[in-house]
Amino acid sequence: MTSSERTLKIVIDESSAGQRLDKILATHPQIQSRTKAALLCDGGLVTSNGKTLKASAKLVAGESLIVALPAPVVVTDLQPLDLPLQFLYQDDELVVVDKPAGLVVHPSYGHNQDTLVNALLHHVDNLSMGFQENRPGIVHRLDKDTSGILVVAKNDVAHAFLAKQFREKTVHRVYEAAIWGSPKTTGGTARSHLRRHPTDRKRFASSPSGTAPQGKLAITHWRNIRTSRSGFSLVECRLETGRTHQIRVHLSEMGHPIVGDALYGGVARAKNLKNVALRGAIASLDRIALHARELAFVHPRTGKMLSFVSPWPAPMPNLLESMGLIDV
Repeated sequence: MTSSERTLKIVIDESSAGQRLDKILATHPQIQSRTKAALLCDGGLVTSNGKTLKASAKLVAGESLIVALPAPVVVTDLQPLDLPLQFLYQDDELVVVDKPAGLVVHPSYGHNQDTLVNALLHHVDNLSMGFQENRPGIVHRLDKDTSGILVVAKNDVAHAFLAKQFREKTVHRVYEAAIWGSPKTTGGTARSHLRRHPTDRKRFASSPSGTAPQGKLAITHWRNIRTSRSGFSLVECRLETGRTHQIRVHLSEMGHPIVGDALYGGVARAKNLKNVALRGAIASLDRIALHARELAFVHPRTGKMLSFVSPWPAPMPNLLESMGLIDV
């Protein structure tokens, strides 16, 4: 495979022969998703011997493709936001930040100028633009009400290198969650296909068992760290995949929703607590009790493994102590 600045030449190998074109293109570091691949095909930007190809095309080994990548989208309407951020690491390639709960990662409906991206634009000189994305630098995400570690790319080469690690599941990601109840076992693996909930579009759900799987495969390895007399447990979750709401869905479907997670049943139980002070503290919680504690990945330039650990931010340690889950 060779490429110029904005044109890719791809030769189909034996392992890719017979696969859909959009699936093949999605593996390229400058494309990275089937959605983007489909956009390229729909725009007539993917050709073979001068003939434009559809996303559903299946090709033979040895066939050559020319992919004309559009110029990167230059974001002009994003405004820097003077918001304090906690940086764990920064160099010319990337930045590692400890995201606070309550902060949306990138611009979306209802959040145009009050996101982590806006804050990064205030603090960081350069962020990668990627391909047709209004999310400069963003390699992966955390939910708004989840705190913890994120890595952000400063250039397209670093972005592609980091994205490849996430795609190939070589990134080490560990979360901690305070949940309702006590799991029946000390640990295990939750594996399902996640899709949009059929009646509530804000939620995700696993495909029903006994049916053809729909959605994307999601795998969460979990371990019970501690169970308290108050009826809570602190669990560690290690992600093998990184789907939207993955940990929240898997724990909820196990019967142990995350404390504070109103979307997946983690708030209503507070009314049954006998401890009035604890009941009030949980009911007034303005976040979910989920924290991205550990992140480790290979640096795109040096090839060295970088590892980061972040403790629970205030005031969560005091709440977890009152729940009997940690000792402060």
